[in-house]
Amino acid sequence: MNQAVSNCISRRSRGRDERGTAVVEFAIASVLLLTLLFGIISYGYALSFKQGLTQAAAEGARAAAVASTGQAATAAAAAVGPALGAFKKTCTSTGMSCTYSTTVADTGCAAGTSCMRVQVSYDYKNYPLMPKFPGFGLLLPDTLKSTSITRVN
Repeated sequence: MNQAVSNCISRRSRGRDERGTAVVEFAIASVLLLTLLFGIISYGYALSFKQGLTQAAAEGARAAAVASTGQAATAAAAAVGPALGAFKKTCTSTGMSCTYSTTVADTGCAAGTSCMRVQVSYDYKNYPLMPKFPGFGLLLPDTLKSTSITRVN
């Protein structure tokens, strides 16, 4: 057999053997990239929700700080609701917990002063904000919680 013909046959058979390689490589790479992308989106949304909880606790504490005597808890509860509304949640939503309590000096409040402690928490493990994806439960927190303490007049 001629050398040129042999090279031509060799190239043709090699081309046929590698024909589906790009599809297989794309399938493997796309699964990994999509998993990474979904992880980034899930973690980012959880972080955004945590920031919303922090904002809600701070709003409740601010409202309690300027409320009239004896109305601090009521004012705090009224202020927390709208701050959670951005995520379509309320303090009575499933998995959500809001507590308002008067604190004493040992919790960061100066001696002889009255303080209001506003705590907002969400059971993320049992009520995830995004669809569950295998393996991400290990990376995301079980509970998202934020606390704010302020002096009450």
